[in-house]
Amino acid sequence: MDKKLKILAFSIAALSLVSGLGAWEKKTAPLMTKWAELVSPENALPEYPRPQLVREKWLNLNGVWEFEGVEGINKRIPSYDWKGADESIFKDIKSGKKLSGEILVPFPAESALSGVMKHYEYLKYRREFEIPQDWKGKDVKLNFGAVDFMCDVYINGKLAGSHQGGYDAFSFNISKLLKSGKNEIIVSVYDPTDNGINPVGKQRIEPEGYWYTPCSGIWQTVWLEPVSKGSIDSLKLIPSVKNGYLSITANAEEILQQIEVEAYDGDKKVAGASDVANKEIKLEIPNAKLWSPDSPFLYDLKIKVKKFGKTIDEVDSYFGMREIGKKVINGITRPTINDEFIFQIGTLDQDYWPDGNLTAPTDEALKSDIQNHKDLGFNLIRKHIKVEPARWFYWCDKIGMLVWQDMPNSHTHSVLIKEGKKEVKRESFRPNEEERKIFENYAKEIIDEPHKPPLHNNLDFI
Repeated sequence: MDKKLKILAFSIAALSLVSGLGAWEKKTAPLMTKWAELVSPENALPEYPRPQLVREKWLNLNGVWEFEGVEGINKRIPSYDWKGADESIFKDIKSGKKLSGEILVPFPAESALSGVMKHYEYLKYRREFEIPQDWKGKDVKLNFGAVDFMCDVYINGKLAGSHQGGYDAFSFNISKLLKSGKNEIIVSVYDPTDNGINPVGKQRIEPEGYWYTPCSGIWQTVWLEPVSKGSIDSLKLIPSVKNGYLSITANAEEILQQIEVEAYDGDKKVAGASDVANKEIKLEIPNAKLWSPDSPFLYDLKIKVKKFGKTIDEVDSYFGMREIGKKVINGITRPTINDEFIFQIGTLDQDYWPDGNLTAPTDEALKSDIQNHKDLGFNLIRKHIKVEPARWFYWCDKIGMLVWQDMPNSHTHSVLIKEGKKEVKRESFRPNEEERKIFENYAKEIIDEPHKPPLHNNLDFI
């Protein structure tokens, strides 16, 4: 950014350090949903966030965190004036220093439920936590459902890892940074919204028309879980209806583990198989019950990881026997499910919540939108400008809803050029070649998401 803009940004930043923010208190948006009254620091999305790879032991870090924000540039600027994060603000981390405000995680700062209800370009989060005693001897993974857009994560003052991309999950092994007793986590976030090169969907710094409120910072569940060395990092589940089996690949850092898998129909075991980690296992499903929107049957899946005969990891999962394809019917190529043509009818769903922004107030609220689609006769949701948390896809699988997943688009905007008070022209800005390549990389991360870490198998990308 040029010198004048940098001075302006820093001056605005210096005046915008969360003045007036104190203890968390739910704000009131112009429209609140019926679930808003259920949201509290003790009830901030308490459900296990990753239904296709569930571990019994975990620690939810949702709740009240300390918070500070810096506004930066709160207007649209020409794309050539954007120079990225100001490192003096983004890297300004002081371990042990209490921040001046509070926020309810995982609701984005702009939402009423966060207690902030204001947009910041730079956001700082801090909280303390203790590791349960029975996790001793285990590695500890710190998981984020999503953070918009770029973040550094510090544990006890040391950098645990960095991530870019506002719509995909990520995790860090923080075992070596932990200490006995209280531990500190700080998350530093930079989110330029539509001034940057990151995919933003309909988010705009200056909302207007069909452009919407920004969503900045942590906006999906944050949690810890204990794992053994060699445990499962991700699952790749691909059903083959034609051949009558489920392809399972249990990905892990090591290769010596034995993987044992069992499929259940309720309490009844229907199949079992075993092989080694990082290798395809074909789990034959006799007389398989097929998944369809009208009959969304799901099998339960139990997986054990053994090393030298000792069980080192156990996870629960689920799958539906469903195969997407296409074939020519009456001279027209049609999409098929399990080799049958089913007319797909649905809505273009953007899923903004008036009180939670991109984050649903509760899991029941998340489920309700899908159930309402079903009750209205739809069998498809085209997810337009965001990627939902894993539990949303789980409810689609459970209720019987197909999903077309769009890629959240990169920034496209226009700037009104003025000479004094006179409006001269409007310049439009669209991604250049470099920015298009960045968009493709982020899109690939989203497409690969079900396998790193796993989320769901009910996704059709268009």
